[in-house]
Amino acid sequence: MKAIEISQAGGPEVLRLCDRPMPRPAYGEVVIKVAYAGVNRPDALQRAGLYNPPEGASDLPGLEASGEIVSCGRGVSGFKPGDQVCALLPGGGYAEYVATPAAHCLPVSGGLSLKQAACLPETYFTVWSNVFMRGGLQGGQRFLVHGGSSGIGTTAIQLAKAFGVRVFATAGSAEKCAACIDLGAEVAFNYREDDFVDKMQVLGGADLILDMVGGSYIQRNLKALADDGKLVQIAFLQGPKVELNLVQLMTRRLTITGSTLRPQSDLAKARIADELRQHVWPLIMAGKVAPVLDQEFALEDAPDAHARMESSAHIGKIVLKVS
Repeated sequence: MKAIEISQAGGPEVLRLCDRPMPRPAYGEVVIKVAYAGVNRPDALQRAGLYNPPEGASDLPGLEASGEIVSCGRGVSGFKPGDQVCALLPGGGYAEYVATPAAHCLPVSGGLSLKQAACLPETYFTVWSNVFMRGGLQGGQRFLVHGGSSGIGTTAIQLAKAFGVRVFATAGSAEKCAACIDLGAEVAFNYREDDFVDKMQVLGGADLILDMVGGSYIQRNLKALADDGKLVQIAFLQGPKVELNLVQLMTRRLTITGSTLRPQSDLAKARIADELRQHVWPLIMAGKVAPVLDQEFALEDAPDAHARMESSAHIGKIVLKVS
């Protein structure tokens, strides 16, 4: 099969087209003929040599894909060859075929296209597990999401709005702020012009903040939280190390938490998939939430897709068309 491999650690140019053996399904796994693969920042971190795949995972990048199941391993139930699915992957999505646990697959049906479906798993698994399962976000609360125009951000805004949450966002341009508001944010702050701390304090503070920036944002996020608020950290674009005064965690009963998705166990990911199937998939099938697609690239143009993502000019998700 054709695939995109990382020839060495470096920039987008180190991604190259190659031939690899087709995967075979292990116990509980399916093999998917990939139609589209999602492009995500962890892929770029892996390409740069900063995010090694977990033991036993494919060295090929790609953490989500959509397509048709072509074979099933022993122990698989609920899916069969010919079913169209999207799936969270341990790796290997930048390829014509990929193996993944069947429990990490979700059905593609209704009016959902395979291109749209490829945009779902990585961001929806991440947002649901961190914002709703870990963060406990509930209707009526105030929720601030940084990077509101990113794939994570556009997903978080829509899901929170669908569950009756008051949503606020930050983004880096007037166009991106407008996109956040169109998706359901009550207000979007241009972080190049506005101080989100002051703005959120006037509103009473955020009950929950989803952040992937880190660095100087961490202390500012704590100031922007309401009493008893939670900061959920999922990435560190500005770095993970910062000096903090933790007195306000005690006096204002704040919580700092977070997680990464890829290293979690297959069982933990299966539980997230079950929650998505129960609580979120009906919203997707009804058209109440939908992925925001920025741009499509051919598989062999993966370097251009990574350059687009790292430019931060995109709004929503970037996908590779594989077959």
